Amino acid sequence: MKTATIYLDTRRTISDISPYIFGGFAEHMGRCVYEGIYDPKSPLSDENGIRRDVMEALKELNFRSIRYPGGNFVSGYNWEDGIGPRENRPVKRDLAWRSIETNQFGTDEFMKVCSELGTEPMMAVNLGTGSIQDAANIVEYCNLEAGTKYSDLRIQNGSEQPYGVKFWCLGNEMDGPWQVGQLSAEDYSKKAVQAAKAMKLIDPSIQLIACGSSSSEMNSYPDWDRVVLEETWDQIDYLSMHYYAYNRDDDTGSYLGYTRLFEQHLNTIAATIQYVKAKKRSKKDVFISWDEWNVWYREMNGNGDWQQAPHILEEVYNLEDALVVAQWMNVFLKHADVLKMASLAQVVNVIAPIMTRTDGMFKQTIYYPFLAFSKHASGQALSLNVLSDTYETRKHGAVDVLDASASFDPEKHEGTVFLVNRNQNSETTTEIVFQSEAPRSVKVAYQLSGTDPKAQNSFEDPENLVMHTIAAPEVKDGKLVLSLPALSFTAVVLEF
Repeated sequence: MKTATIYLDTRRTISDISPYIFGGFAEHMGRCVYEGIYDPKSPLSDENGIRRDVMEALKELNFRSIRYPGGNFVSGYNWEDGIGPRENRPVKRDLAWRSIETNQFGTDEFMKVCSELGTEPMMAVNLGTGSIQDAANIVEYCNLEAGTKYSDLRIQNGSEQPYGVKFWCLGNEMDGPWQVGQLSAEDYSKKAVQAAKAMKLIDPSIQLIACGSSSSEMNSYPDWDRVVLEETWDQIDYLSMHYYAYNRDDDTGSYLGYTRLFEQHLNTIAATIQYVKAKKRSKKDVFISWDEWNVWYREMNGNGDWQQAPHILEEVYNLEDALVVAQWMNVFLKHADVLKMASLAQVVNVIAPIMTRTDGMFKQTIYYPFLAFSKHASGQALSLNVLSDTYETRKHGAVDVLDASASFDPEKHEGTVFLVNRNQNSETTTEIVFQSEAPRSVKVAYQLSGTDPKAQNSFEDPENLVMHTIAAPEVKDGKLVLSLPALSFTAVVLEF
């Protein structure tokens, strides 16, 4: 048996938790949009072709923003192809994923989905093959009321009121050789600055996200980020980060210690931002948008063979993946002072928490930790003092058996502690010591656990691994003791 002690003080805060860290990503890629969100052939779709079961699952996850339409896809996308009468929309080749794009789902359809979900659209503009004028035009289409070419075109297409899109990505992964229209950091920065200038002349209220380096494994990292920040600083509000976790060596112990790499990457980008801020003697802040993150390593073939909605990149997640996702979100809370946006890539079918077929869907293991954080992490992130036994890993050396984060929302009189027991073989007895105000009680406690790290959900067994309510432990003498089973994620909601 392993042990851990957490010292929790509700006065020891890191920062307010931005609700936009609970975001998603929907790209025209594989079956994310077609046969995922939009599937007119399914009996489960409404009269507009939108999957009702998928929408209900997305509503439960409560994404505060959804990034669209890409991703690599956006670097070759003409947004005007996806508006107007469907019968007039062109069928084209998508060069990013070697697929056929029918354009039957576009900007207006996406905005309607966001409206129903109550989520903020986070639009990306094409800075690959697209022009500065194209970027300005789509802002005009989405955000101006009336009286100009593109605002009137939106009204003609059925949307009288502007969409008021706040968040705009200035391209995607522009340092990647796989990107249509790849640019050097210097050339990207020049184009991004001019696009930002034009977009903000259309709508000065928008917030802009510049492309950071597409991976910490890129040769350009982190110098790309420095150059882009230095050149675009006055125009942007966020710098993007992308990262995908993997367990190609089938080394569960090391995989469960992956958060060290997440934090190294995050700390490097945060330090680069601070360096540029100091160099510029600037008083403004630029924050981080981690607008692509997830586990992804099994299904890596992105070649759609020029099919419509090809079945590509459909990762099936297991218990250890869910525990990594939970720890990833622990990292989000621990760095709430610099991380203000994040987008789980993606929302349906393609490396996603939801999998569909024409007659149904199931929720993957990673659905449940995201749901717990999205539902209960609000207010302020707390700085915990965690003392934990360790275990040895091949890649990271000694790693704590317990990973933890916490939130405290004084308006709700509620706090939540999120706990991952990385131990594969035994439970970890965990004591939470409340150093300031102790909670009146445990409101509810949820747990996802299992004995097999490779266990997963499927259409045949959709509830093999789900979050269960567990017996609420008693708060006694300012302390709380839990016995966390091996390979488990636990969320303890406290009433203050």
